[in-house]
Amino acid sequence: MGLGFVDCHCHLSDPDFDSDLDDVLEKAKKANIMALVAVAEHSGEFEKIMQLSERYTGFILPCLGIHPVQGLSPENQRSVTLKDLDVALPIIEKYKDRLLAIGEVGLDFSPRFAGTDEQKEEQRQVLIRQVQLAKRLNLPLNVHSRSAGRPTISLLREQGADNVLLHAFDGRPAVAMEGVSAGYFFSIPPSIIRSGQKQKLVKQLPLTSICLETDSPALGPEKQTRNEPCNLCISAQYVAQVKGIPVAEVMDVTTQNALRLFPRLQTLLSPAGGSTWENKCL
Repeated sequence: MGLGFVDCHCHLSDPDFDSDLDDVLEKAKKANIMALVAVAEHSGEFEKIMQLSERYTGFILPCLGIHPVQGLSPENQRSVTLKDLDVALPIIEKYKDRLLAIGEVGLDFSPRFAGTDEQKEEQRQVLIRQVQLAKRLNLPLNVHSRSAGRPTISLLREQGADNVLLHAFDGRPAVAMEGVSAGYFFSIPPSIIRSGQKQKLVKQLPLTSICLETDSPALGPEKQTRNEPCNLCISAQYVAQVKGIPVAEVMDVTTQNALRLFPRLQTLLSPAGGSTWENKCL
């Protein structure tokens, strides 16, 4: 299999991509991306993600899960409830054999979403149930942990989660190292070029614990501008610069990490692999 990059966490079902997804995916291929891991936030987009994974089979790989923040529009956003999870579980069950991972799941203790202990506790319960689901289905977890780095890692360890990706981790490097010691991976978005916290994180993290992501359409190199999977190059180049190694080595190691993290990645990839695509990043 010719190696390319893996975008380990992106939101291709986001309406921001409805008008030009084919172009976005073409640019991703030209940037030597061989796989896009598409995560969900709420059950309303599950079917769309599965349809995308069928339409672009072997390139868009689906994850289904319930995010700790629910609500379609920014003004209606709220903390997740167990009822949200109850709606989602039968759909996840239906597609379980086609999923790469359970995600996006996690904790979000931003004060506007989790201002009360009750809300935090309900988020924990929703996450615990999804960790148990992932263990039962033998699937990895694609995890959100905004303003909740240590509580998230502690919960995952207590629940015995082993195959874990902590996406766009916003905690301190010392907390991240607790995740590293548990064998967890950390994916780095292009927003690293404007985030002192993420820059410190990459300095500390061993390359063997790093994956790459875009979180498209969020966390791009410029604020308030739509992020796209092709910007994965920016993450790779920054990691290469910090570690003092070639971008090709970053690609090789982060892709091997992704293959270890997501056991189904190898089987879900298209036979063509990344080798036939023009390599614009290296």
